[in-house]
Formats: sequence, C-alpha cells, structure tokens
Amino acid sequence: MANLSLKHIYKVYPNGVKAVNDFTMEIADKEFIVFVGPSGCGKSTTLRMIAGLEDITAGELKIGDLVVNDVEPKDRDIAMVFQNYALYPHMTVFENIAFGLRLRKMPREEINRRVKEAAEILGITEYLGRKPKEMSGGQRQRVSLGRAIVREPKVMLLDEPLSNLDAKLRTQMRSEIAKLHKRLGTTFIYVTHDQIEAMTMGTRIVVMKDGFVQQIDTPKNLYNYPGNKFVAGFIGTPQMNFFEGTLKKVGENVEVVFKYTDAKVIVPYSYFYKTRPSYLNGDTDVIIGLRAENVSLDPEVVAKSNATIKVKISHKEELGNETLIYGDINMEGDGYTESSTRIIIKSISEIEYSAGDIVDAALDLDHVHLFDAATEVSILPRIPEFNYLDCEVQGREIAFLGVKAELPPAIECESGVGELLIPTDAIKLGGEIEAQVVGIEEVLGKKLLSMELGGRRIFAVVDEDVTTPTVNISLDMKKISVLRDGVEIVSPMPETVSFSGKFTKKKVIEDVPETEAERAKRLAKEQKRANVTEETPEEGAPVAEPPVVTKRKKVVKFSLDIENAEFPAPEEIAQKLIAALTIKRVFDKKYRFECTPYDLTIAEQGIEAQLVEILDYGAERFAHCTVGDKAVYVKLDDSIGSLDGIIHLIPEIDKLAIIQADMDIRLV
Repeated sequence: MANLSLKHIYKVYPNGVKAVNDFTMEIADKEFIVFVGPSGCGKSTTLRMIAGLEDITAGELKIGDLVVNDVEPKDRDIAMVFQNYALYPHMTVFENIAFGLRLRKMPREEINRRVKEAAEILGITEYLGRKPKEMSGGQRQRVSLGRAIVREPKVMLLDEPLSNLDAKLRTQMRSEIAKLHKRLGTTFIYVTHDQIEAMTMGTRIVVMKDGFVQQIDTPKNLYNYPGNKFVAGFIGTPQMNFFEGTLKKVGENVEVVFKYTDAKVIVPYSYFYKTRPSYLNGDTDVIIGLRAENVSLDPEVVAKSNATIKVKISHKEELGNETLIYGDINMEGDGYTESSTRIIIKSISEIEYSAGDIVDAALDLDHVHLFDAATEVSILPRIPEFNYLDCEVQGREIAFLGVKAELPPAIECESGVGELLIPTDAIKLGGEIEAQVVGIEEVLGKKLLSMELGGRRIFAVVDEDVTTPTVNISLDMKKISVLRDGVEIVSPMPETVSFSGKFTKKKVIEDVPETEAERAKRLAKEQKRANVTEETPEEGAPVAEPPVVTKRKKVVKFSLDIENAEFPAPEEIAQKLIAALTIKRVFDKKYRFECTPYDLTIAEQGIEAQLVEILDYGAERFAHCTVGDKAVYVKLDDSIGSLDGIIHLIPEIDKLAIIQADMDIRLV
C-alpha cells in the first residue's frame, strides 16, 4: 500500500487554459479521498494526472517514496475504474477481469486465484461465464471493479463510477465500494459531482471549483465549518440559506440586520469573538448563512429563542419524515425565487402551514456562518487570523486588556488609543503576561489555544498541548499591527521576500574528470597498445593507482539570474524547471523568486541591496533594504555588527519558491 504526495500540481493546456491550479495535498495510506465539485472544476483532470493519463505541467507527484511525474501509467502500480465500465463485449466476465493479468504474463494458477477471489468479494462468482450484455449496470460496474482489484494496486482510482446507475443502484453500490475499501485496505481516490456520495464515502473530501481547491477536510468538518460560501452551499441538502446583512457591535451585544427586510436580532458578542471588528461596524456588508435545520417554526422553540424573525410561507415539499417549508423574510417576496431573503426551513412538526401564512421563526445562531460579501470567504473561521483588541500607547509601552508590554526599538508609535491586531501565531508560550486557559482543540493539524485575558477571549496557535489552568505568554512584536481611526499606524514586518529574475543556461568549457567507464576503457587501450599483461603484485606490495585523467569538454551550466546576480541552479531545481514542458521557451520567461527573511544571508557578493535601516525587535534584528523598488528584509546574526550603504545578499537556493510570473505557476 502507499501514501501519495501532491505538491503544487498544475495542469495548463497549450492554449493557456489552467485546468488545475496549485493542487497540494498529502494522502495517507489506506485513506478514502473524494474529489467533488461541479463539472469542469478539475477533479477528473487531477485524477488523470495521478494515473499518468495526463501530463503534469508543474509540481511533484509521489506515490510512496517514488516521484512518478515521468513514470508510465502501467508502472505506477495503480488501477483505475472508469465511468463507462470499459468492458470488452466479446469477452466473458472472467476474461474481462483476467485480461490485465494475462498481459503481464502472470501464471494461470495465480490468475484463476485472483479472479475467483475478486468475484467472491464482489458477489459475481455466478456470472463469471456471462458476457457484459447479459448483466445489469450494477453488475457491470462490479466487473469493472474486479478488474482493478485483481491488480492488487497501491492506489485505486475511481472516476465517477456510479453516475450511469439509477438511484437505487447508486445507493447499493456506495455501500459496496465502502465495504470493498475496508476489506482491501488500500488507498482509494474517488471522483464524483454528487455531494451525497462524497459525504457518505470519504474519510476526507477535496472540494474543487474552477481548477482551485476550495477546502480539504472531513465530511463533518466541511458541513459544520465551511471555509467559504461555495463550500457552504455545495455541501448539504437543501442548500444553506444565505442572507445579505450587516453586523453592529453595541456594548456586549451584536445587532444582526437582514437587508431588504425589517428583520433584525440582537445576540451576545461572544457569538462573534473570532470575527474581525471591521465587520462589526454596521456598515460592512456580510453574508449570513443558516442551514434549514437551524431554523425552527416549533412554537416551543420560538418561545424560548432570543433570535426570532417573521417568515411569510410560500409553499412546502413533503419528504415523508420531514417537510421542507419555503418562505421569505421579505413580506413582499414570493418564496420561490432564489434571493437573499428566501428561506428554507426543515420541519418535523405536524402543524400545517398554508401559503401566505406569516409565522415567527427561531434562528439558532450557535450555528451561524458568516462570509465576506465580496470575497465570500468565511469571516467566522475555526482558527481566527487575528485577535482584535482595544489598546493605548503611552511612550514606549502599549496597554491592552489590563496588561502592559514594552514596544521594541523597531516600533515607533505616537501615544494615543487605537486597535491592536495580534495574529494568532504571534502569541508565544512563555513570557510575563499571565492568561487563564479556557481550552485547547486540534484544528486541521494545528493546536488552537483559547484563553481569557482581562475578561476577553483571545486565541493562539501553539506547538504543544497545554494542561495547566494558566499560562504565561508573550507577543512576537514584528507581527502586530496598530490601527487608529481605521488607519494602520504600525505595520507588521513582511514575512515573504520577493525577487525577479530568469532561468538561464550557457555552455562553458571545463576540465571534467573522466567517468569510471571512460577510465576503464582508456586503461584497457593503453594495456593493449603496450602489449602488457597485468601481473599479480606480490603480497603486501603497494599497488599504484592509475592517474585520473581530465578532459576539456563543453558543459551546459544552468543558473538562476536573480536581480542581476547569478547563482548556480542545483540539478534538481533545473530539471523541475525544464520539465515544465507546456511552458514554452522556459529560458525566455520571467520568474519570481520568494523566500523568508530567514533564508537570506549577507555576504561580499550577491544581490545588491541598499540598506535603509536596522530593525531591532528585541530578541531579533533585521536589515530593512531595498532592491530596485522592492522592500527586502534580512534576519541578522548576532555576529553582524554595524552595516551601512550597499550590502549584498545570498538566498538559500534550496528554500526558494520559484514562480513563473506571467502564468503565476509555482514550479518549485
């Protein structure tokens, strides 16, 4: 069995169309991964790149420990099940399943064993003598699966295998495939456009749209914590209700206003701890999302709720054990047209409602979802980007939540009140600030620590578990921001440094040592010319090593030309750039080279930079420079003393991200 690693995978067609953009994912051994999304989102193209049926434009694909970008499909140890079964009509079921094994010239006894075992697993033993035309759609799909199973592959790829079946058969085959995955214990990658298949089968789901990965998570987390409006609307039946509105913080409460209606509710601010204050000013448009089951018409629930709105009923859909009730929170709306005021309510009540009824509905805002109206990205994330706090600067001190911290020399800020933005990864364990621990949870492989400080909830991403009731914390001051009247007066130091340049090659003449094969051939010729037979030396006598000869040869040298400074390109990096076959004229393209301030060193030669200032953040010092019109930051070692004027920078080549600038494709 095997794990898969996909790093910055792109598929760009010769006409410039990007089918897959920067697909990065680690797939563990024995996982059941589902790619889901609307038609044209890139899910099947990604699967075909894994299978080797499509060339990878850029990126690295590993199956196990082997990079397989250039490995033929037959040598990747994968098996693929297609949407249309792809069975040979003139062959029996046995012959169809055994066909691939016979091509590999496997012994007859082993073929018989594998085919019978696969048929038993799939429940098609009695059909082995039939032709495909004598079988139903579900049975043919089992045969297609059987042909993949007998390969005993490391990875099973399934491309919409159930889309040609009717609803009943699809439900049955979903269970069969899930059971098959458990029994075989191999890695499954499954493509579908049906979100019900994705939710019921996958251990993790990859949601795609327009060639981009929108979110990767477990079915439960995708449902409960969608990262954007598209995921929220795609996952779940019926689709989530989306309303346009605004949020306004009033004391310790937030007023939620629904646009185009008279509806508004007031809820505690604790519901919105993870939301940026800029969204709570009452002027910024947001999208409010609520699932149908989080809206109730039950009179008892409505009576106890502190968040109710009026709904005008339009029609309903009876589904047996539950009813979908459609309506509008705008009394002039029709409830049929999909709009920002239409609402769908899932009800199990036996109360009958008629078209035109105006009723009270209770909103469960414990399960509310909020999205930016322009970007549609969640503004109520599981891991908040920042902690937003009121602060006051006095001299060299900044006060917030009842504590004071000294500002480092690198930060200049006039005295006054404002807002302090502390990224969750800028709060470090250890320091002089004491906070009460509320809890710690694992979120997408990260540990999110919740704390109380000065009566306010704050969050931090930490590396270790915390089991004590209190912790001491400190701030990474180079990451904080201070706002005053909405204007940023203290900015964080950029975490990424960017350069421009080219990938070049040139032929040079060098003295190159002969290879072992060339050396052996030369010695053989010399011995033949001298007509000398090699004598066995006496025991203990020293053996003279024949000298190594060098030859002057033309050698191709690859380089990275970064801001007019030339650096040798390591063989691995050069081959990755050259391997991007669909990017024509690889040496004529413009590239962007990115790294962190920690990946640069100051030297006597390299990229020429003009020193602007030294930034002292206490524990760390950085040189702020300019290269052309670009700002560049470099971490300074303690050994570096004073600097002035022109300095030279050398990047750590192995840590550079190399992006083809025109097409914005990350190649390394």
